[in-house]
Amino acid sequence: MNKVKKEEEKFSPSGIFEGMVSLDAVIKSIESGNSDRRIEKVYFDRERSEKKQRELSYIKRKQQQYGFELILTDRDTIDTMCIGNSHGGIVAVCSERSYPTLTEESFTENGYYIMLDGIEDPYNFGYAVRSLYAAGVGGLIIPPRNWMTAAGVVCRASAGASELISMYVCEPENAAETAKKRGYSVICADIKDSVSVYETEIKKPLLLIVGGEKRGISRAVLDHADKIVRLDYGREFKAALSAASAASILAFEIARQNGFNK
Repeated sequence: MNKVKKEEEKFSPSGIFEGMVSLDAVIKSIESGNSDRRIEKVYFDRERSEKKQRELSYIKRKQQQYGFELILTDRDTIDTMCIGNSHGGIVAVCSERSYPTLTEESFTENGYYIMLDGIEDPYNFGYAVRSLYAAGVGGLIIPPRNWMTAAGVVCRASAGASELISMYVCEPENAAETAKKRGYSVICADIKDSVSVYETEIKKPLLLIVGGEKRGISRAVLDHADKIVRLDYGREFKAALSAASAASILAFEIARQNGFNK
């Protein structure tokens, strides 16, 4: 498989999870009840079985528990299945995961949720999810058209966080309306009529909505906002940050204001 074709495949539906970190995240998500994904097959590079006895033993234990097929094979076979080359000789074939529709009951008391809309590729989406999970975001809301069709790519980019975080599907305007009904503040990231995120109080419970750098957030969603916040730059710079970068910075600032691990 040539490099161009592999690059194209990152935008295709995929249940291929590359590497032990991704596989472990899938398993933990299943065990926690967060995911209904099923592991169907795990391919393991037989030449690495001596050096990776701990990983192989772990996979064999989980095989007995979940009944998937474990296939010892060669590196070339695994390479042809993967987009990247950081799989470490382990790749899993998994079923799709279903994502519940957002309801008022989806929001916990005094929670902290983020909606991402408009991120342009699955790698950037995965990088954003990694940061949001690390920042302590309680749940992620995504639009019906989203990058979780390429779940394996997103999982690898997010270091497994996309499997561990709770996700819900909803249109942005409906998400804002639902959050308000639950007693949540709705915070939107935009420029017009905004205040600096560093100069305003943002307290839980809240829903932060971050739009893509190309389309931004619609007027209908902004009309639901209790506050519109912006990120101030360290120098004059006319370009917008990527949605993934902006979401990450905002998430950690909100976590700082509300207290980490609270």
